[in-house]
Amino acid sequence: MSGWSRIVERYWPPRWLYATYERQVLGALDRASLPRHIAVLADGNRRWARLNAPGQPLVAGYRAGAQRLMEFVEWCDEAEIQVVTLWVLSTDNLKRSDDDELAPLLDVINQLVSDLAATGRWHVQAVGALELLPPAIAESLRESSAATAGVAGMHVNVAIAYGGRQELRDAVRSLLASRAAEGASLDDVARTLEIEEISEHLYTKGQPDPDLIIRTSGEQRLSGFLLWQSAHSEFYFCEALWPDFRRVDFVRALRSYAQRERRFGR
Repeated sequence: MSGWSRIVERYWPPRWLYATYERQVLGALDRASLPRHIAVLADGNRRWARLNAPGQPLVAGYRAGAQRLMEFVEWCDEAEIQVVTLWVLSTDNLKRSDDDELAPLLDVINQLVSDLAATGRWHVQAVGALELLPPAIAESLRESSAATAGVAGMHVNVAIAYGGRQELRDAVRSLLASRAAEGASLDDVARTLEIEEISEHLYTKGQPDPDLIIRTSGEQRLSGFLLWQSAHSEFYFCEALWPDFRRVDFVRALRSYAQRERRFGR
């Protein structure tokens, strides 16, 4: 590819043209048709690093992904979304990653949560099995979450050391412990248990279920993300690796969602 071709590929279409298109699409959307809760599987950071930062540690991709997550939260706020959930680290990632890769990733995630909280604009909540993380990281995440507990803005969940099956297990454990404290026997719980009771013990208790779940990098599966909460979610799959996910891609996801007829199983 010639130097001129590379310049054209990098700078065309120009940013102002995309911005005009984004405004037009957003302006045409009925705000009442937009999702209340958007969740995202920000996938493809390592592949992005291998393609765009060859020879550098994979943390370069994680840093680029974290920067895009900050921008994504801004986009959601501008669209007046009420709740955003960002899945940044799964329990499977904890098992598969070696220390040389995991430690830098945890530092990037910790800094991301700290930066989100430092804006003072959003209620940031770290959700997941934080006890599986190094104690210092877990404590820092809890401190960032606590610092924004009283913020009335958009609610931002950051799913760390999160697995859908682990969440359901923890919810059942919490429910059984709560009922036992009330004096109920196991037979009592089995006979009277209602679906809503389980919802009250999830990591995201008290929040609306995700209306729209976005996954990048071309993968078309949930991988256990929000297993309980996603029963009636709409899905949007995008080929872009997460650091390459643009605001125009976000706007297209909103438009796709707004055009769907949601039947909720009816």
